Amino acid sequence: MELLLWRHAEAEPGFPDSARRLTARGEQQAERMAGWLRAHAPKDLRVIVSPAQRTLQTVAPFSTDHEVLEAVGTNADADTLIAATGWPDAAGSVLVVGHQPTLGIVASRLLIGMDDDLAVKKGALWWFSSRVRDGHREMTLKAVIPPSLA
Repeated sequence: MELLLWRHAEAEPGFPDSARRLTARGEQQAERMAGWLRAHAPKDLRVIVSPAQRTLQTVAPFSTDHEVLEAVGTNADADTLIAATGWPDAAGSVLVVGHQPTLGIVASRLLIGMDDDLAVKKGALWWFSSRVRDGHREMTLKAVIPPSLA
């Protein structure tokens, strides 16, 4: 299974939190990462997006075929997000467009087996892969791409 975690791009401050929109810089970050994803993302990618406005704007340049799920929203926790993706046993690939601190906690859990407050930069993508080899599960961090390098 491939699991891609994409933090929403830079957003304006404001209230309510769910209505915050991307800044001009955030729109550029989303466009850059969408271009990188078009060139590198796995085929048949399931895309799951938080219902927050800034995540919907982040994914828009990449895909209009996505599921909007509270399970990856602003109030989501790591367990809920992981369950929504089917990690690590689901077939195929899943892209989650979500929020901190949940994405950082999920990344930390996958990397070191502990829930820690790992920072995922705005607009960045973390790509994990899981497979069973010789009866043992292997997890690989395939890429960490900030929007400036996309």
